Amino acid sequence: MSDVLAPFLDAIEKADSATSLSDAVQDLADAGLVESIPHLIEALSYNNPGAAVAAVNGLVTLGTPAVSPLLEQLDLNNYTARAWAIRALASIGDPRGLLTLLGAATADISMSVRRAAARGLGNMQWPQFPPQLLEIAQTEALEALLFVAQQDEEWIVRYAAVVGLEALALATQPGSGLRRSQIQQQLAGMTNEEASVSVKARVWQAQQYLKEAIPQAEASRQVEQSSLTATDWEQILARLYNRKRKERTVLSEGDPQHYRELLSVGPLQQP
Repeated sequence: MSDVLAPFLDAIEKADSATSLSDAVQDLADAGLVESIPHLIEALSYNNPGAAVAAVNGLVTLGTPAVSPLLEQLDLNNYTARAWAIRALASIGDPRGLLTLLGAATADISMSVRRAAARGLGNMQWPQFPPQLLEIAQTEALEALLFVAQQDEEWIVRYAAVVGLEALALATQPGSGLRRSQIQQQLAGMTNEEASVSVKARVWQAQQYLKEAIPQAEASRQVEQSSLTATDWEQILARLYNRKRKERTVLSEGDPQHYRELLSVGPLQQP
């Protein structure tokens, strides 16, 4: 344990109430220390919402360095901790989290996990993707969000899918009109077919927003530099292709929920 971390971890260990534990995790998150990442991830499983929110915010602020540990330590046996971890990955939007979000949105048994992942799929750091990978990645995100919007049994997850579709429509590259058209068709269909009034209201909001926002997004589109290496991108691409092979095998069984086996695809390994 580093000398810098010691007082923060000591405060967490000595916390004797939910409030004091939440405050101690908040102090650790506010410190902004990369060394705190595994401890913030551990806080996601404390069964303390205040501590979890503080930990997620701290992880999101730390950003890229938190991605690999989050993927490596994703708790498949604790859906509450998993939901918080997915929320952190979704907010960071790092391309290495794409496969995990795809699997979680379409197949996770936990409603809160699917909800967080669906929101995150629209908000990936798309400008960081190289052109040859962007088309494939956005197509996968679109297919997952369409599946969720059409078939998830929980209205709150379908609501999240609408949020994701809205963001994806804005991120779609010029020349990819078919993908944007599919999103607009899905939203139009939901105005008539969706049972939830809340989801219908969010669909209408998305439709109105996109009418004005798409031209502005086209005018301001930029390419961002990524810290990922060529090997990282090759591994992301390989995992996307592997996903498609598994998807064809799984979907032939007739039950898309078998899709959850895709969650077992491991985190990217550095060479």
